[in-house]
Amino acid sequence: MIDRVPFKDTKLSRLGLGAMRLPVKTKIKREANPLIDYKEAQKLVDYAIENGINYFDTAYMYHVGKSEKFIGTALAKYPRESYYLADKLPIWMCKKPADMEKIFKNQLERTGAGYFDNYLLHALDGKNFEKCEEFGAYEFLQKKQEEGKVKNIGFSFHGTIKDLQTIVAAHHWDFAQIQLNYLDWTNQKAKEQYDILTEAGIPVIIMEPVRGGKLADVSKDIEAMFKKANPEKSVASWAIAFCASLPNVVTILSGMNSIEQLDDNIKTLTDFVPFTDSENTICLNAASIMNEKSIVPCTGCDYCADCPKGIKISTIFAYYNQCQNDECSEEESMNKYNTIPIENNASACIQCGKCASHCPQGIEIPDLLHGKVGEFFNK
Repeated sequence: MIDRVPFKDTKLSRLGLGAMRLPVKTKIKREANPLIDYKEAQKLVDYAIENGINYFDTAYMYHVGKSEKFIGTALAKYPRESYYLADKLPIWMCKKPADMEKIFKNQLERTGAGYFDNYLLHALDGKNFEKCEEFGAYEFLQKKQEEGKVKNIGFSFHGTIKDLQTIVAAHHWDFAQIQLNYLDWTNQKAKEQYDILTEAGIPVIIMEPVRGGKLADVSKDIEAMFKKANPEKSVASWAIAFCASLPNVVTILSGMNSIEQLDDNIKTLTDFVPFTDSENTICLNAASIMNEKSIVPCTGCDYCADCPKGIKISTIFAYYNQCQNDECSEEESMNKYNTIPIENNASACIQCGKCASHCPQGIEIPDLLHGKVGEFFNK
């Protein structure tokens, strides 16, 4: 049975199931896709609950708006008090304050949950937080608390350190959700974010612990380093354990889309023993090696998937990264890329910038499609 951690008079499972990368009925898995494979995804939810996982996380736009309905359907056969459900308000989709109510009502209808245990202001940075303040989003959620429709108020974060300091100081937060893994510990200042939240007494929930699977499929030299340290542990388990070793972390959200991934993470976090200093150092050494490679820091979240030209952005970056990370040859990477219709490949980019404005990683996507990534595939 997986470990559970005290949180606000409850005990959350140390591992949570994120509903952003559910099994889908297609071979293409990296683009946002509404065709959730209900049968396979239900197996994941059932297996998770059987093994003590009680925290589930979804969002309004995951799987093109279909994730919330799925997770509500999957959890409907279980007593409502037996699990904790998190959802999020996408402030960038609100044109006026009244839209917050419309979205929230829609989320309750989709999930059928009655209330949300944790509710987040989604993907906050300086710009999104300004809009939240302008629209009174925090006060809106306080009202939902009074109505019994929200228990805990938090936010997920993708901004600068200054943005985080402003957000933390503005209101009382029950928790915060940040992208944290051993690669982003320094790359995206995850350590500073974690320290700020910890000093403010705000419990941390982690997203992208395996960086969209990137830290499970590492180069051969990094894999050899992990296996030398502990032959019994999977590569992905090092990423999960790095996060779980931080004392102010209450739950680690992983977008697991197979029983094998779920089982590996459950084993990692059952009777968990925090990392030693030497184990932490091995992870940070792996990050240093990765930073020497020409990798695009894409996690495959597909917030960019509403490209007006239908460009397969995350798939293109995945094929590029696989070659750079020595997972396949240049020829193999090129062959994969050539399966993408020309109207959806890198050359179709019109540099409108819509994708970059939605990217949580701050990737200058058009520059890469017309720059090193596009040049790599169009030699």
